[in-house]
Amino acid sequence: MKKISLFILAALTLLGCSNSGERLLTSATGSIYECLIVSDASVKAAVCETMGGDMYGLPQMEPYFTVSHVPASQFDDLLKATRNILYIDINPQKYTQIKVLNSRNMWSKPQAYIRIQAPNEEQFLNYWKDHGEMIRDWFVREELARQVQFYRVSTNKEVRMALKKQGYDLLVPEDFILIKNEQIDSVDVVWCCNNKGPMRKDIVVYSYPYTSQEQFSNASIIATRDAVFGKLITAQVPGSHMGTEFKHFPPVSRSVAALRDSVGGFYAVETRGLWKILDGEAMGGPFVSLTRLDQVNGRVVRAEAFLYAAGQKKRNALRQIEAILYSLKMPNEQTAAGGK
Repeated sequence: MKKISLFILAALTLLGCSNSGERLLTSATGSIYECLIVSDASVKAAVCETMGGDMYGLPQMEPYFTVSHVPASQFDDLLKATRNILYIDINPQKYTQIKVLNSRNMWSKPQAYIRIQAPNEEQFLNYWKDHGEMIRDWFVREELARQVQFYRVSTNKEVRMALKKQGYDLLVPEDFILIKNEQIDSVDVVWCCNNKGPMRKDIVVYSYPYTSQEQFSNASIIATRDAVFGKLITAQVPGSHMGTEFKHFPPVSRSVAALRDSVGGFYAVETRGLWKILDGEAMGGPFVSLTRLDQVNGRVVRAEAFLYAAGQKKRNALRQIEAILYSLKMPNEQTAAGGK
């Protein structure tokens, strides 16, 4: 299985720009998954198309980021407080090659900032064609990391205790409740949800014995998912159960790495797609999962988040519960973190 690390961007194309010393920063403005593009009009379309492109795996079209744009001449102190800023500076008098700088909390907090310097439009557009999606992913992961920090403040002790008895931990928010903690055909399952009608969010963590690397393939992940959820989640019509939607957005998997500030590093496979109720009600929505290896106990561990929000926009809600998955800790990582 080809491993694709999203942190290639940080390792190969981004030169970190740290902020030294303690400073008093204003609170960042704007909502989650909003990004301000500062650039000349000549490259605006290409950048906005990538940053504001349709996010995969949602039942209706929603962008990765809600983007706004201003030319550099209008980038004033008020706009510098925006939570996500992508600044593109094209100047043949100042630059001879592409250079990319990234920073956090440049002018406000929390803030993610990337500045791309280029000598001309052609070189920038060539660079953006190859690296634009990686830059977008960097902003996404910054948002996920912020959400994880938010969850650390208050979590559900009952759900976390059920998970810890299985050997792992997850920062499940306080408003979630434990639904099931049982074994299904030798698969250990912990299921919880926020139990809120119009915007229901569910988290399911399950584990099973590791036998081969093939278990991390997209086909194996979906086969196991359907086997577990087909028995775990049913609906009112007899025989109806949860399954995976293949027609409109076939599920896709890719390799990902830990978010920043995580304990140690880990390899995981992210799977994203749509779920639906089979042989019953017309219900469905998006899901995302992380599949990891518990080396201590020789298990495959999968944490999945799925959403039901009929007639509502789903991007932000899905991203919020997706962040929970990145807080998953294996037994050795809990020890390294001092049990926190």
